[in-house]
Amino acid sequence: MSNSFTSVSPVDGETLWQGDSADRREVQRCMEKAAAALGNWRCTSVDRRIEILRRFGAELTARKVEISTLISREVGKLAWDADGEVTAAIAKVENSILAQEQRRSDLVMESADPSGTPVHRKIRYQPVGVSLVLGPFNFPLHLPGGQIIPALLAGNAVVFKPSEQAMAVAKWMVDAWHRSGLPEDVLQLLPGAVSTAQLAINAPEVAAVFLTGGRDAGNAIHRQLAGRPDVLLALELGGNNPIVTLDSVDPEVAARIISFSAFISSGQRCTCARRAIFLSSEAAQKQIESLVNQTQELKSGMPFDSPAPQIGPLVSRAAAASISDAYAHLVSLGCKPLLPLRIVEKKDALVEPAILDATDIGAEAIREVGEMEWFGPILVVQRTVDFQQAVEAAAQTPYGLSAALLGGSEKLFGQFVGQVGAGVVNWNAPTTGAAGALPFGGLGASGNHRPAGFFATDFCSDPVASLERARPVLSDPWDIAK
Repeated sequence: MSNSFTSVSPVDGETLWQGDSADRREVQRCMEKAAAALGNWRCTSVDRRIEILRRFGAELTARKVEISTLISREVGKLAWDADGEVTAAIAKVENSILAQEQRRSDLVMESADPSGTPVHRKIRYQPVGVSLVLGPFNFPLHLPGGQIIPALLAGNAVVFKPSEQAMAVAKWMVDAWHRSGLPEDVLQLLPGAVSTAQLAINAPEVAAVFLTGGRDAGNAIHRQLAGRPDVLLALELGGNNPIVTLDSVDPEVAARIISFSAFISSGQRCTCARRAIFLSSEAAQKQIESLVNQTQELKSGMPFDSPAPQIGPLVSRAAAASISDAYAHLVSLGCKPLLPLRIVEKKDALVEPAILDATDIGAEAIREVGEMEWFGPILVVQRTVDFQQAVEAAAQTPYGLSAALLGGSEKLFGQFVGQVGAGVVNWNAPTTGAAGALPFGGLGASGNHRPAGFFATDFCSDPVASLERARPVLSDPWDIAK
């Protein structure tokens, strides 16, 4: 049975990468090379590592058009969206350097023992070891880079298993690292799908696993690592993200922020809004009507179309079929289409946004909506009686990645942050708003208490505590027992 596979462009059907999935022997060879390279890399000075990181950032900058175009061609991102991803990936270099300096720098505290002998209390940080990064397709450069960059800076060797739908971008990125002076075995590319990832996770050399993906994948890895507490696991998972809008918000403003939250990147961001919650009022009705009208006016199209569209294709025909199934299930639960889902004729991966109303579907169906995880341009709206009920509705999900509140006061927003149960909570801004200088991670089923973003540096090294004296203790330490 062949283990070859291809990555095919959703834009024009062209094969952008082809090769074989790594089998057991190749995984073993890759892990052994990473383990062998770890010693020299961890002994490489931080200044030298920073130099290589900055060369990589310069490589991204110099060839920005090239990699941005490849992202669009391989995963279907619109040009402006792909450009934004590359910009974020470039910024990640300096953000990672600053994060390590602020959060993981060696620390010395001076003190003295009872005899007056100086004692240094010191905290050092050492790399975790061979780190396996499992990347997604939706941000094929930036999201794995958000883990690879701080991991390399901390002195780890990295094995990168990207999404099989983004192999061309992954190879470009790894080659760019090597062009920047990174020793080849310190960062290796491992092609394949789920079976390859499972083999890699089982490798005894693996000291850490970093995943960006869906809840099912995160749960499966957690189960696979049962009984291996020495392996650090950092999960960045999906969400069922709510955006709550109060009556005071202008309908046009609300519509712009909500539609952007729900439909940017064709709904293929883990922080995209999946549920929009309004109050049961005349103002809310106008907000919903404006939302539907503005969404209808969004232009759908393919990357490189002119004029540039706002909604592009999903990553594949299979992804479009999956979002169509999710839409059908929501309708079966009783959700009423306000804007029906439509797959554009002769463009199998291009799906126009859909909005459904779940206000009257009943408590059990509402609970099921909150438990669903879909990855595409579908938004469910719901009306509630008052602010407290709106917050409770927003929190009615096992997920906890992002949330947003439109309108209200600082006091109400504080209440919202405290009750909604999400790791990224915005006020008068889209659910997709995130900053490189902040942590990025979810609560509940959206993560495992290992936020990435600025805090990714934290799970790339271990603290080592030392009590240090210039000479051995002269007094008898057993005097304490007398």
